Formats: sequence, structure tokens, C-alpha cells
Amino acid sequence: MKIGITGGIGSGKSYVCQLLKARGIEVYDCDQAAKRIIRTSEDVRQQLLQLIGSLEKADIARFLLESEANAKKIDAIVHPAVFRDFEESSYQWMESAILYESGASKLVDRVVVVTAPEEVRIQRVMHRDDISREKALQWMQRQWPQEELRRRADYEIVNDGQQDLNTQIEALLKRIEI
Repeated sequence: MKIGITGGIGSGKSYVCQLLKARGIEVYDCDQAAKRIIRTSEDVRQQLLQLIGSLEKADIARFLLESEANAKKIDAIVHPAVFRDFEESSYQWMESAILYESGASKLVDRVVVVTAPEEVRIQRVMHRDDISREKALQWMQRQWPQEELRRRADYEIVNDGQQDLNTQIEALLKRIEI
């Protein structure tokens, strides 16, 4: 069974994945895979260079945030390469902030969403990335609303700093029979 883990920026998906790794469950990180593929795939690099004119991270991010049309153009290059990479891997678990938006949900059998209150997410992103509240909100608005992710997911892990994550993960693993 293939399991997808999603949640908005700042929800704590990566932290939950670290807790899974401590239990021996390796999780394919779509963000890291995309970065690796952009660095190593000549085909992807050439397509991005033709589209943006630069392969610098800041230039790619600026282009991405300029418009939804720009984001879709980048996604049309990078997402298929990441999907192929996942399918060719031995991973059973995948982490993707944009699991539904990217179409990666079609690659998994079940979806776990990690949620957190909006203000908690904003503060986490500002602190982690050393960015302004405005920039954090800009990144958050590029993703689907948390309520929509919650509605579509099969399971939820609440990462609000109050509920115990280990207890929730153990319950999740029992429910999906891992």
C-alpha cells in the first residue's frame, strides 16, 4: 500500500515524517526530490532554463510566485519527473505539500493530512525560513485550504503543539496495519 502525507506549509509534515523514520518507515520527500531532479536532470534543467532564463533558486521562486500561470508552467516540467522518480523508487510513503494540487494523490492508496492552526503555521514558517508574515501568507495562499485537505484525506494527524504526535502516529499505523 502506498501512503501519501500532505498538509499545508508549516503544518509539520516533515516532523511527522521524522517520527515515522524513527520507526523505520522511510518517506519519499517530493520537495527534496524536485530539488535533486532540478540539479541533476539535464532535460528538466534545459526546460526550466528555456522557461525562466535562470536556474537560480531565487529566480525560480520569484517566477513561481509571480502568477498562477507561471506556477503551472514550472509544475508541468517538474511534477512528471518527480512522479516518475517516486514510481521507480522502492518507497511506500510519500510526503508532498501539494499532493492533490500536483496530481500525486493518484500515486497513493491512502492519504494522511497533517494539520495545525493557521497562526501556528504562519509562525513556524516565518521562524523556519526567516521570512515576513506577508511572504509566509503568500506561500500559504498558493496551497489548497487546510479544510479541503482535511475533507479529502483518509486520516488526520493534528500537530497543534497540544496533542501528542507519537500517540496519533501509533494509532494511524494500527489503522493502516503497518
